[in-house]
Amino acid sequence: MTVARQITRPTPYASSDDFRQVFDEQMNSLYLLAFLLAADQEKAEQCFVSGLGDAVEGSPVFKEWAHSWARRAVIQNAVRVLSPRQSDGNGRGRTGSDPVDNNGRALPSARQAEIASVLGLEPFARFVYVMTVLERYSDQECSVLLGCPRRDVVSARAHALQQLASEAAKHYRQQPAASPENSALPRNSGLQLLSAARLATSS
Repeated sequence: MTVARQITRPTPYASSDDFRQVFDEQMNSLYLLAFLLAADQEKAEQCFVSGLGDAVEGSPVFKEWAHSWARRAVIQNAVRVLSPRQSDGNGRGRTGSDPVDNNGRALPSARQAEIASVLGLEPFARFVYVMTVLERYSDQECSVLLGCPRRDVVSARAHALQQLASEAAKHYRQQPAASPENSALPRNSGLQLLSAARLATSS
């Protein structure tokens, strides 16, 4: 009887339907994560769809971990598709058309500026920034997923934060001098400006 009870008891693991629900409910958030990593709409869609497939068909995961596992699946596919390497150099990343959501709609201008700053990073630094700062992966976990030494992760994050802070300062300097809220740079403005990218991934 004990064995039968254990077999019929509801499973603590996330099912395929659970993951489909996560991707459906968090579609914008997961797509934006893919877009921040891929910096390309077509590749972002590829990472999103492949991430869904991997999550649905992957190893058993506790239901409580389904949301974080879905994000990890998207990240792993982005790493696979883009193959970012520290040796790629510190050149600028994507430039061009304004960021859009997964339905092709233009994002609000303030959010465009914030996301464009991330997209402007070179690929390796962008991956490191998104993974360690926005997604809060540890340096060690990031280095394992990217297949690089931990010191490369630390160096790339420092470079990314420096570039983002520079972009933030430039953004505030370009604001009208008469505007009270733009009369001075707020403390840690570089980090504050990019905080919306994190908020966007959870909206």
